[in-house]
Amino acid sequence: MSALRTPPAQARKDGLPKLLTVLGVSNAAMFALYLGVGGLLVQTQIAEIDPANKVSNVAMVAGVSAIFATVFNPIGGMLSDRTHSRWGRRNPWILGGAVAALATMLLMSQVSTIPMILLGWSLAQAMMNLYQAALTAIVPDRVPEERRGTASAVISVATSVGIMVGTQVAAFFVASISLGYLVFGSAVVLGALLVVSLTHDPRPGEYEVAERPKVSFATSLGDFVSALGHRDFMWVFLGRALMILGYFMVMLFTLFIFQDYIGLPKEEAPQAVATVTIVSTLAAMVAAVVCGPLSDRLNRRKLVVTVAGLVTAVSMLLPLLWPSMTSMLVYGVIHGAAFGAYGAVDIAIVTLVLPSKGDAARDMGILNIANAGPQMIAPFIAGSIVTAFGGYAALWVAAIVISLAGAVAVLPIKSVR
Repeated sequence: MSALRTPPAQARKDGLPKLLTVLGVSNAAMFALYLGVGGLLVQTQIAEIDPANKVSNVAMVAGVSAIFATVFNPIGGMLSDRTHSRWGRRNPWILGGAVAALATMLLMSQVSTIPMILLGWSLAQAMMNLYQAALTAIVPDRVPEERRGTASAVISVATSVGIMVGTQVAAFFVASISLGYLVFGSAVVLGALLVVSLTHDPRPGEYEVAERPKVSFATSLGDFVSALGHRDFMWVFLGRALMILGYFMVMLFTLFIFQDYIGLPKEEAPQAVATVTIVSTLAAMVAAVVCGPLSDRLNRRKLVVTVAGLVTAVSMLLPLLWPSMTSMLVYGVIHGAAFGAYGAVDIAIVTLVLPSKGDAARDMGILNIANAGPQMIAPFIAGSIVTAFGGYAALWVAAIVISLAGAVAVLPIKSVR
């Protein structure tokens, strides 16, 4: 067992504005890479190499690389929990993961075949998830419980900014993909440097004393997945997995939806993706800023998450029934606001149902499988639906049903209102 000593809440509150600002910047850089590279740059590169098989190739690359994300996030979290150095627990993995991610972006800038794109993006997902696991654990480490909604809103807004900026930057670099990879990798390293240089990562003997007995591999493996045996944690896991699955089934093929479903010319589609992304993320930012602190004040987090999830699903009816650029813009506003509200409060719920504070990064990593796992299977499910039904209408229907299930999955949670 590990003995934990938590600092007074006031000590953590004093540096909270600076901490949340730094976390906002670093999370924005992270999601800019995820969406800018994994969205436009990789998909454009794949389409240029083999246009006839672009859907199946994108599905393969996205799915296989998500396996690496699924595996490396909880592993990175467990390693972070058990790291005791003069630089703290999280900082070595934040900076090391970011530098390694930059190296994978350098590799991506040099590849010109589908197998090498698959290799490069899979390695990038692995290194980025080592970085993300340690970064995500900072909230339960250092933010008081009564301020988790505010912290969640900051991260949600940062995620939206990262998506918006990442998509715009990627659209700009579509004509120079190699340079784009390096720009995104460098941004992540700069974000990591801000975290390790401007925030205080607790050293052994300050916020915690970790004394862990030696155990067998089987016991370690059991402990590793034990969080899923916690009832409320499991329901949060399921709800997030379904919401992310519904989101990524559509998002991964947004470029092709504009080209093949909406009917935009090939040269106009990337900018259309960027435009709708801006509209969606601005709406998400506003919703997150309102709903995160509101959930702190009302202490009613499940209600916000459920309503937001339902609106997310309903918004998909617009492009399903009215496929046009206008409907996509309206959908972007409504869906963005709903998903922004969901994300802002869901993160707070996550931090409040962690089974063990001493294993926060590990358990956050386990929960992040609910992010990465759906990304792994979403392209295969979506690609199969599009191929089997000859279009994207069935994809919208499937995403609606899955999102509805995710919206109500949080209702059985008992430890959070």
